[in-house]
Amino acid sequence: MAVEFRLFGGIEARVGGVAVDLGHGKQRSVLGALLMEANRPVSTDQLLDRVWGERGPRRGRETLYNYLSRLRRALSAAGDEVRLDRCSGGYLVAVDEQAVDVCRFLDLVTRARVAHDDQQALELLEQGLRLWRSEPLSGLDTPWASGVRVALGNERLAAELDHADVALRCGRHAELLPKLSGRVLRYPLDERVAGQLMLALYSCGRQVEALEHYQGLRRRLVEELGTDPGPVVQRIHQQLLTADPSLAASSARSIPRPEAAVRPEAAVRPEAAVRPEGAVRPEGAVVPHQLPAAVARLAGRGRESAALTAQVDAAAGAGTTVIVSIGGPAGIGKTALAVYWAHAVRDRFPHGQLYVNLRGFDPRARAMDPAEALGGFLEALGAAPQHLPVSPEGKTALYRSLLDGKKVLVVLDNARDAEQVRPLLPGTPGAVTVVTSRDRLSGLVALDAAHPIHLDLLGEEEAREVLVCRLGAERVAAEPEAVRQIIAQCTRLPLALTIAAAHASQTGFSLSTLASELAEAGHRLDVLSVDDPASEVRAVFGCSYTALAPAAARLFRLLGLHPGPDVSAVAAASLAAQPLPQVRKLLTELTRVSLLTEHAPGRYTCHDLLRDYAREQVAATDSGEDGRAAEQRMLDHYLHTAHTAARVLEPVRYSLALPSPSPGVLPEHPADHGNALAWFTGEHAVLLGVVAHAAGRGFDGHTWRLAQTLATYLDRRGHWHDLAAVGHAAVDAARRLADPLGQPVAHRIVARAYHRHGRLDEAHAHLRRAMDLFVRAGNLPGQADTLVDQVRALGKQGYRATPQMLPKVGQAHAVYQSTGDRLGQAQTLTALGWSHAYLGNSGQALLCCRQALPVLKEFDDREGQAYAWESIGHAHHHLGDHTEAAACYRRALDLCRSLGDRYLEAHILNHLGDTHRAAQDRVAAGMTWRKALDVFTELDHHQAAQIRTKLAALTPPVHAPEADAVTERGEANR
Repeated sequence: MAVEFRLFGGIEARVGGVAVDLGHGKQRSVLGALLMEANRPVSTDQLLDRVWGERGPRRGRETLYNYLSRLRRALSAAGDEVRLDRCSGGYLVAVDEQAVDVCRFLDLVTRARVAHDDQQALELLEQGLRLWRSEPLSGLDTPWASGVRVALGNERLAAELDHADVALRCGRHAELLPKLSGRVLRYPLDERVAGQLMLALYSCGRQVEALEHYQGLRRRLVEELGTDPGPVVQRIHQQLLTADPSLAASSARSIPRPEAAVRPEAAVRPEAAVRPEGAVRPEGAVVPHQLPAAVARLAGRGRESAALTAQVDAAAGAGTTVIVSIGGPAGIGKTALAVYWAHAVRDRFPHGQLYVNLRGFDPRARAMDPAEALGGFLEALGAAPQHLPVSPEGKTALYRSLLDGKKVLVVLDNARDAEQVRPLLPGTPGAVTVVTSRDRLSGLVALDAAHPIHLDLLGEEEAREVLVCRLGAERVAAEPEAVRQIIAQCTRLPLALTIAAAHASQTGFSLSTLASELAEAGHRLDVLSVDDPASEVRAVFGCSYTALAPAAARLFRLLGLHPGPDVSAVAAASLAAQPLPQVRKLLTELTRVSLLTEHAPGRYTCHDLLRDYAREQVAATDSGEDGRAAEQRMLDHYLHTAHTAARVLEPVRYSLALPSPSPGVLPEHPADHGNALAWFTGEHAVLLGVVAHAAGRGFDGHTWRLAQTLATYLDRRGHWHDLAAVGHAAVDAARRLADPLGQPVAHRIVARAYHRHGRLDEAHAHLRRAMDLFVRAGNLPGQADTLVDQVRALGKQGYRATPQMLPKVGQAHAVYQSTGDRLGQAQTLTALGWSHAYLGNSGQALLCCRQALPVLKEFDDREGQAYAWESIGHAHHHLGDHTEAAACYRRALDLCRSLGDRYLEAHILNHLGDTHRAAQDRVAAGMTWRKALDVFTELDHHQAAQIRTKLAALTPPVHAPEADAVTERGEANR
């Protein structure tokens, strides 16, 4: 089924000749932005920028994802011929490029330029030019779209000029005259257009007008550019004056036939059409070899080196020019990779290697003007200084002319941005340009088809290889633990590792001594300092930092107060007390210059050395009050968001009063259980760091309250080591505050963690302390809740402990009755039923739990219902009704799975396996216990050993196919 995409004019799609409904304009624009990069990934940020520019919608990413989903459905009519895929680099449309009119236009023009027959070239160019219905991507008004229109417009002009050359050679002078006359008015300084018109006029018998046009061109060039016409036009002029017979034989023999694509930015410049032989020094061709010295051995960049080589190989096969941008943060090794690789492949470039440091992020000098770099390149290529063009455009044209047809390697190091790079790009197939920059150079990737290579921190083994290269394998092997610490303290940053190795080499001290110095709080950047500002860690970070706009610099500093490992855009907005749209732009700026990395959509990170540097800048730039206020906002953001999420996870049990957040804080509001659980999961590591930060910085109220908001999530997901850690931090913080609520709450948190781990004596000690504090404060609900906790802990101690449970449940029930807490009474009835079940009083257990269930359902207490159904199942099991017991356990499983409670799920699966075994269904028992074992193993829980013992006792062993059949039957029954 034929598929056709049209980007010239409005964005359209047809399948089998039938128009596809692509939705409204913005949705069509998303498809257009992807099709301009057909079969190549476009990142989310690029799509947002290309479709909305700076006027993005409030929920830009969500809107974009909705559009992509709708487009995917719309394009499904094309079957396998078109795919809109999500990939690691963003999104791409996989399609035959001949189905996209812009791609087909560029392909036809390229084929015309290499055709050996003028008539064939003419037909190909006319086919391509006929595809232009209107300007491309009409209706899309963003800077990127404007740039695309300019670039494609230049390509169209270049194709029209090529068409005129070929048509003149084919004798079509008369029909060309009107077009050429109009074109000369639009481009009065373009020597190529002028030459074409002169030849057409002459061939139509209008020699005087042709000569007059030359004089007018010469006058304009002298007045506006201070230069005479180039050699080609001068030669045509001389042939006109002498009525050269060759002109009569063929009207365009003097115009060289183009053998390669004209770069869009060169197509409208007169210098692009001429080859200034007179500007080259008479001593002949000059082959430059400007590469600086490379390191003897480059550690850890084999994959990136291979990617560079692959790009050169692909270009050699396709006969195209290649641009590769190497990006990444300061100190990541961009220059080292570029220069090392350039030396390794220099034999592939017999016409020379050019190198320039553009000083884009140099603290000691301003960024180099492209014209200055061009002057150096032109002299290296043998151009006579006295003949260099005055204008920057003229220099670019001469530079490209001198490189025409040559295999050269150009290394543009430390570029500031794409605009600094563009004038230095060769325009000839066989040329390769490697650009290094801390800037992402998105414009170069988007408009100039640069291939991006992003350097990340080294892996553990790659970092070790750096130290081996500098210190020798024997010394590194002698102190493996110190090496591991050095690598961690240097955050696997190549520059930091190199400086650390230099210190170790120069001092001769042990590596453990160096590791200790690096580990000293606040001392890392001092240890990683050297006398050379160009290679000192602080200085190279400072180059990027000082180039920032004030608002972005402030945000970067404040992010140093964040504990990491990453931060969401919303949290950053709270930290800075700035509107979210503005902060997104600032984060984009920080990402663009590699001070941050957006490692996941909307989440940003940087390595610890950069975070150290940011903290130093906070101390040096912002007042202590400003820094403290920012920390308060950050903690308020996480506390209030976690509080909302905790209430969603446990709506009927969770209760905590919070002070109002600071001005400027933007808490998030997870709306349902799935969103709340996803938020906690995504922020897990951050929240642990925030609790530690609050405790270390004296925010004691935030410390214990954050611990309370995290308790349910950490418990249900089985993160009991983390639960114990935040609980202990909460105990210490609440004790320092002498908080009458915080102290017992914190002790209950620690007790819950110890209870899950089976450390029951310690759990009871914390629960007794919590009870004492609640009694001292006269807090009756707290006392009742703690009594229920004690009952659950006693149940873990086995049958002999259960007689102590009944009086405690009775006390808790009485307290709930005195306070009128119906839900608390239902929960204690469940605990009472559970206690009776474990005492063997199955009838009493069923009575209590069934009495509690209606109230638990009324309050939608799913956790309470799960415990009630588990107790009912336990009672039926001991009454010998295994079918009913299994059904009750399954109802409890459904409830605990809806809560995401991993421990309770495994606990109930264990009992369900017991019921299957008692019913002589060994297969079902084995399968169920295996599921329980998987969860307990994942949670690193001691009950895993008990399950293994049960499985080992099943003889003969249960085979997987039979177990799978049982699973299918069970799922069908449910």
